[in-house]
Amino acid sequence: MTTQRKLKLGAIVHGVGGSMTTWRHPEVLPDASVNFEFYKRQTLKAEEGKFDLVFIADGLYITEKSIPHFLNRFEPITILSALAAVTSRIGLVGTLSTSYSEPFTVARQFASLDKISNGRAGWNVVTSPLEGSAKNFSKKDHPSHPERYRIASEYLQVTKGLWDSWEDDAFVRDKESGVFFDPSKLHTLNHEGEYFSVQGPLNIDRSKQGQPVIFQAGSSDDGKTLAAKEADAVFTGHDKLEDAQAFYKDVKERAVAYGRSADDIVIMPGINPIIGRTEEEAERKYKEIAGLVTIEKALDYLGRFFEHHDFSQYPLDEPFPELNGIGSNSFRSTTDKIKKDAKEQGLTLREVALRAATPRSKFLGTPEQVADQIQAWFEAEGADGFIIHSELPSGLSDFVELVVPILQERGIYRTDYEHDTLRGNLGLNIPVNRYTAARQEVGI
Repeated sequence: MTTQRKLKLGAIVHGVGGSMTTWRHPEVLPDASVNFEFYKRQTLKAEEGKFDLVFIADGLYITEKSIPHFLNRFEPITILSALAAVTSRIGLVGTLSTSYSEPFTVARQFASLDKISNGRAGWNVVTSPLEGSAKNFSKKDHPSHPERYRIASEYLQVTKGLWDSWEDDAFVRDKESGVFFDPSKLHTLNHEGEYFSVQGPLNIDRSKQGQPVIFQAGSSDDGKTLAAKEADAVFTGHDKLEDAQAFYKDVKERAVAYGRSADDIVIMPGINPIIGRTEEEAERKYKEIAGLVTIEKALDYLGRFFEHHDFSQYPLDEPFPELNGIGSNSFRSTTDKIKKDAKEQGLTLREVALRAATPRSKFLGTPEQVADQIQAWFEAEGADGFIIHSELPSGLSDFVELVVPILQERGIYRTDYEHDTLRGNLGLNIPVNRYTAARQEVGI
């Protein structure tokens, strides 16, 4: 008897929003990006909705033209550790770069979050798209796109190896005998590779879910390959169901080619539902948000994807400019799509900028209409679940209170948590400690 496939949900908590101007909306707390009570309320609302996880994004380089939320926001591990203390079941996932950090430190940080939360930690592995990041880490050059992914691949091998430093029953803690741990179950990694030399062992043991859940957010070919080899879940984004289905099939097939099961990796596109009790109300909500954006801010928003390229130098109402290789070493999958759509659809710069800054959600309408869209994508294998991004704080409440009950009634979404770990709720297996597995193979 097979278990019915169930929808997975996450919520991205994005302070004053992911656009240039959402902070101006009357509903938005202008200091939300550094307001712990705001993060706490949003996370508890997601937990009320039985969401699998909350997700904290991050970046390492800003300019005066960056999105307001990016200018002043919490570092992910810090805020997630605080949220671990006020939640009990929801997963806690944060972004951290493999290009500008050290594997031992990161392995320790996420292992600590995993222990603090009792097995609810996840790491969104990114390679840092913005070239300016190098300037903040004493580096002369930003690694090329392919090299960043080679670094990330080795980085994950090191990190996962460190997480297996201690077998699950290594700590005896027998006061009577004076034995604190079993030395035979402590293991030194001794990694020597192209980019990293790390001895180990790590000075913290595994949590009840074995290792933090690995998320990956790149949709380029290199990103999909890394995800298929190493990730437990993938964050992605698509405008059309057909594109989502193609991505879903591609990544799952790559995972199988690497000796994994298609069920070993969960695909979760990001969506921005706008919900109204009527279609007219949903439309009004969209127009309120879109109406805050000026063309100047839209150009700044678009520029970030292209290494903060200055688009104000081009005529607004002429075809989108030829940029050649600009953007190819940053948000490659995003910039490739922007350029492709502009060329195929004959879009002007003004149209491209406003589309990027004020995208019209495909998940806009009444609760039933939004639920219909989610169910259609889920059942057509365009997604295993979704990351819900709400520009306004009320958007998450609307989703939890109006859409979640419909999904539950239709039998495709849980009515309660199945497990108390992130892996358990996502339906992922606990990775067996590699040294324990080796012992079992030889019968020790």
